[in-house]
Amino acid sequence: MWYVYILMCSDNTLYTGVTTDINRRLRQHNWEIIWWAKYTRVRQPVKLVYKTEFINRSEACVEESRIKKLTRKQKEELVKKR
Repeated sequence: MWYVYILMCSDNTLYTGVTTDINRRLRQHNWEIIWWAKYTRVRQPVKLVYKTEFINRSEACVEESRIKKLTRKQKEELVKKR
């Protein structure tokens, strides 16, 4: 499975990404596992506020791209629906 996720960062910004292992990726963003997650590195801790599953990477990346183009308000509405 592939996941598209949205994180709420400590500075109240939203970060969108894609992964096959949501728990590992969240730990990387919070530096529990060393990883150079550049955007979230200075915005820790982060909290998972949205995730959705996809069968393949292609579909997940299309959805990630769609979400990244949304306004902040639209992303907040998406999170509320979950």
